[in-house]
Amino acid sequence: MKATAIAVSMLLAAATANAAQGWTLDQCIEYAIENNIQVRQSDLNAQNNDVELNKAVSNRLPGVSASASQGWSFGRSITADNTYANTNTASTSFSIGADMTLFAGGRINGNIKMAELSLEAAKSDLERIKDDIRVQVAQAFIQIVYNRSILDVARNQVTIDSMQVERLTALAAIGKASSAEVASQNATLAQSRLSVTQAQNNLSLSILTLTQLLELPSPDGFDIVQPETDNLELSIPDSPEAIYAQALDIKPAVKSEEIRLEQAGKNIQVARSGYLPSLTLSAGAGTNYYSSSNLKSDAFGTQIKNNFGPHIGLNLNIPIFSRNSNRNNVRSAKLGQMNQQMQLDNVKKTLYKEIQQAYYNAVASKSRYESSEIVQTSAQESFDLVQAKYEGGKASITEFNESKNRLVSAQADLLKYRYEYLFNTALLEFYRNSSFEL
Repeated sequence: MKATAIAVSMLLAAATANAAQGWTLDQCIEYAIENNIQVRQSDLNAQNNDVELNKAVSNRLPGVSASASQGWSFGRSITADNTYANTNTASTSFSIGADMTLFAGGRINGNIKMAELSLEAAKSDLERIKDDIRVQVAQAFIQIVYNRSILDVARNQVTIDSMQVERLTALAAIGKASSAEVASQNATLAQSRLSVTQAQNNLSLSILTLTQLLELPSPDGFDIVQPETDNLELSIPDSPEAIYAQALDIKPAVKSEEIRLEQAGKNIQVARSGYLPSLTLSAGAGTNYYSSSNLKSDAFGTQIKNNFGPHIGLNLNIPIFSRNSNRNNVRSAKLGQMNQQMQLDNVKKTLYKEIQQAYYNAVASKSRYESSEIVQTSAQESFDLVQAKYEGGKASITEFNESKNRLVSAQADLLKYRYEYLFNTALLEFYRNSSFEL
């Protein structure tokens, strides 16, 4: 419980320190990678593969063991003159031995290489998970930026509607506006306030999503640094094929499957080693002590010295027939290699589809953003004209509200397509260099 409390306190302290000035996207990504449970689990898996590599390398070393035994027997037993007598005997023995595989058909070296590849693949898997976290955090970060901008638009709408309620109320007091017009504008103001509430809720939920990705205990007090997005350079980098060619060289999802394909090839070699003989060297030494109640025995130290004897031996094992196990192991390894090749091809195809999707999403959002800029500019000009006419008494409140709603809709569309374009172009750059920049 104390450890949990300390961990929570540390997380809260880190969140408070960052919240004082707000979190940048880089800070969010870095913090998420350091604290995300999936990342930490993958790191433990890589460490476990390092242990397995050490095990494989250690199979080159000799195995050494020692033993000692002590025994007693009681009762009738045959004597040296072929008679029986009650005799108590005791025996003590010591031995030490070592064995070492000299040749195993390349199995040991093959297993070491496979363990090395497993470690490399585990490290690539760790980087793949980090990449996934980067994308999720960037998407959640941009969603907060977008929702905050929408909230600003909604609040501005409330300000405009509040001013019109005050204006109509004043006009109604002098008989120049009807109570129906005032009531209608109050309803419009209430709807605008509802839009603010909805926008605030959306912002709160997007903040919660990001803080959960960061593994923060609470979203309270969390804030981000608003990136500068007003002056976007509307350009699409390269082509899907060019980005894909770059991504193949750096993406850990591809790298890990390539490593596993190489590992599958080594597995075939290891399986084929079962057809080859193995040679083992063994050596050791032992001694013993024996005493009997009916016989005079030499002293313990004398017997231990006199009975000492070393030994050495070679053991050659030649496989002749293994019930087709070696043959089936090779066949299974080859099938595994074929399956891994298809897995690699599938990962590459998936990566290409993702890049294609991001590329054409970027192209579409660029086009929509450019169009929405024109629509927003026109809507602003129209609203300014209608507002001037309304304030001059030449336009109704209905015309004013319709013009204002068109402007609000255009502003919302402009923000939506701006952040869609921003995320999709950042995603394309991420495929090229594995880093997010806004």
